[in-house]
Amino acid sequence: MRKSHWTPSIVPSDDQTVYLDFGKLGCAWREAAYEATDLETVIQDLLSGQYNNPIRIVAFNTVERLSEDVSEDVAHKLRKRCDQQMRDIPPSL
Repeated sequence: MRKSHWTPSIVPSDDQTVYLDFGKLGCAWREAAYEATDLETVIQDLLSGQYNNPIRIVAFNTVERLSEDVSEDVAHKLRKRCDQQMRDIPPSL
């Protein structure tokens, strides 16, 4: 059997900003296709309980060489969304 020494890159090749969740036990995020790590999807995932007790949300874009803690912005968006839907913030958050 022929062995391949090629390894796929973990760096997104498109000019897209990716959002990750950092939990209490250190850097942790669930595996996701980078197409599913846009801000709206992350907000929906947070509201549906797919993350538990996140402490930080970081956005990064490798093409623009950008990384930024967007936790406060995301928290405001979550509060606004819950207010609009007249619901409480999920206990997982």
